[in-house]
Amino acid sequence: MTHLSRRTFLKSTLTTAVLATVGGTGLLATRRALAAEWPKAAFTAKKLEEAVKALYGTDQMSPSASVKLKAPTQAENSAQVQIQVSAEMPNVEDIAVFVEQNPSPLVARASFHGAEGYFSARMKMAQTSDVYAVVRSGGKLYFTKQNVKVTVGGCGG
Repeated sequence: MTHLSRRTFLKSTLTTAVLATVGGTGLLATRRALAAEWPKAAFTAKKLEEAVKALYGTDQMSPSASVKLKAPTQAENSAQVQIQVSAEMPNVEDIAVFVEQNPSPLVARASFHGAEGYFSARMKMAQTSDVYAVVRSGGKLYFTKQNVKVTVGGCGG
């Protein structure tokens, strides 16, 4: 019986020592401390220009053929509209997707650090609208847009 207690004591002591050492180095920092700030003003903006400005500090964007947006021309299920955005340019910092007629135009934002500029997701649309893909590259904003028609009940018309 003492043999088992001694073994348990040694395991507990070793575990405590390892956790104290690792905790002291900061490796057990909470995710909250490591997460990026949530751009609340951009997600709560009601107009496209306001959302872009809140997210990037400016609403000055240039159209670019290097930004590709793949979305259906007609969405039969407005709750799940599949989109793909790619940026064929160097130094892509992030990609954001906006739906102009949504109550909150900013749908998503993806940041990149040395990765290829590609983003794919499903989004919800309130009604027929222009969908904007905005890419920040080299500190400048580039965009492309596509109109997506939302059908009611899956019926075209």
